[in-house]
Amino acid sequence: MRKSIFSKAVLTASLSAALALPLVAQAQGTAPKCSIAQLVVPWAAGGDTDIVFRVYVDAVNRSGIKPELQVVNMGGQGGNKGSGEVRKAKPDGCTLVAIHESVITSFLTGRVPFTYDAFDPVALVSYTPSIIGATVKAPFKTMTEMVEYAKKNPKQVTAGVTLGSTSHFIFLLIEDATGAQFRYVSYDGTRERNTALLAGNVLLGETNILSAKQYLSEGALLALGIATEKRDPQLPQVATLIEQKIPVTYGLARGVMAPKGTPPAVIKFWDSAFEKASKDPAVIKAITGASSTVMYKPAAGYGEFLKASYAEHERLAIKIGMYKKP
Repeated sequence: MRKSIFSKAVLTASLSAALALPLVAQAQGTAPKCSIAQLVVPWAAGGDTDIVFRVYVDAVNRSGIKPELQVVNMGGQGGNKGSGEVRKAKPDGCTLVAIHESVITSFLTGRVPFTYDAFDPVALVSYTPSIIGATVKAPFKTMTEMVEYAKKNPKQVTAGVTLGSTSHFIFLLIEDATGAQFRYVSYDGTRERNTALLAGNVLLGETNILSAKQYLSEGALLALGIATEKRDPQLPQVATLIEQKIPVTYGLARGVMAPKGTPPAVIKFWDSAFEKASKDPAVIKAITGASSTVMYKPAAGYGEFLKASYAEHERLAIKIGMYKKP
């Protein structure tokens, strides 16, 4: 059975819903009472999640809404430090947090005692598929060669991951699908993993076109395979994992959350701001140009999306022996 967090039907429905949104903006809701609001990105500046949300925040601020929104990077603990701080913040709409599936995988692996339902959803904004990257020093050039090498050399192939996060989860899925065994080396985020790959400190790492396109196009990093149903137009030469007989599709759905108890009218204010930004041609060009998809869902729809994603992650975590829920 194909190990996919986003089934074809679910992802198609999500994209269809996004494309079918009315062009008329929703009611603006009630603005929070602060001069500057903060969107905490719980990873370092320059990483893939930081890139996505800086594009969005620029568009939100160009619309002229008040308060102005400011990106604040709060890295550490694979995204858990920043999300943990926002969880404790005053629920007044002046502090938001950028998340993706790591808030689910970190909980399922026992790294933190909270998951997505410790926050109030604001809006889903984008989806980025995962790529299995390799250092140019690796003794293999394709996923097929890598799996064969890993099977002959159990736990000798090093994989740079953020333990308990999505970058770890995808390799566990690959292990389960192929029988290969990797040796994991922990890094705090995508930027750090890319740096380790460039230096040849590890052989493998999960990355994406958003944060590694330049390295991939220059040949500084190898792309062994992309975790999509079909090849990506931005990297048409990179075969999918499915083509290489590894039935795994995976990626990151990024969204905005607020501390639990934030007033619905304030949630509506920020939801409307991100909805408008998702229709901005500059945002669409920047996101799609980086092999991601603008995938907007409003607060209620995002909540349902997270509920379904959690259930699928939990099912797979139990199946592959990763489940260590607190």
